[in-house]
Amino acid sequence: MFQSAWYRMGRGLVTLAAHTVLKMDVIWKYPRPTGPVILAANHPSTSDPAIITTLVPEQTTILIKDVLFKVPLFGKSLQMAGHLPVTHGQGCATLKEAERLLRAGRTVVIFPEGEISPAEGGFNKPHSGLARLALATGATVIPVGIALDPFYVQTLNTQVEGQIEPGKWYLHGPYAMTVGQPLTFAGSSDDRARVKEVTEQVMQQIAALTQESARRVEAQEYAATLPIRLFNIGLRFVIAG
Repeated sequence: MFQSAWYRMGRGLVTLAAHTVLKMDVIWKYPRPTGPVILAANHPSTSDPAIITTLVPEQTTILIKDVLFKVPLFGKSLQMAGHLPVTHGQGCATLKEAERLLRAGRTVVIFPEGEISPAEGGFNKPHSGLARLALATGATVIPVGIALDPFYVQTLNTQVEGQIEPGKWYLHGPYAMTVGQPLTFAGSSDDRARVKEVTEQVMQQIAALTQESARRVEAQEYAATLPIRLFNIGLRFVIAG
């Protein structure tokens, strides 16, 4: 009960902040299926786990890199909201818990890259956890493509247990999410070839959706600067005349 209340309070604050300081642009290309689902998205910024909770009204559990759970106060809040830490070399235990939650009706969020996407663009090599979870439970996977303007990404370092952990926070600017076609998969989670195939298929969908989101971000930026460009063009004509 407390976990649900804490999650909803946090989601409410994130929703308010996102629609206040970000230029949110969300498109669902297909109707949302009923029942628990796995939301699978790319990961261009540290802010993504918080912002993606605004996609659906129900409580979600996000698989998040364990180091964030060690950040004072913030990590405790993640734990209280019911999210799951992903520790290197101990992924099986996390997936088992995520599987249990899915079977109980909880929506789960996974970032297959496992790390922030490369600053120069593109994606990290995806991990297999998403595919194994989808095959083990039969849950529907909904791919999500996120795009933002790299200009507004701020690097804020946090000291965690004596180590500097860089964060790529997105606190201002256009933020687009394109939600794609729900996918279901059959097969064994122990079949490595099938796991690889599912992983690649989902990432291909995420990549295509990210391109769609990126085009909308570019259109937003173009529209925002159009008056300035038109003014400059007019000014040049006046000077030339």
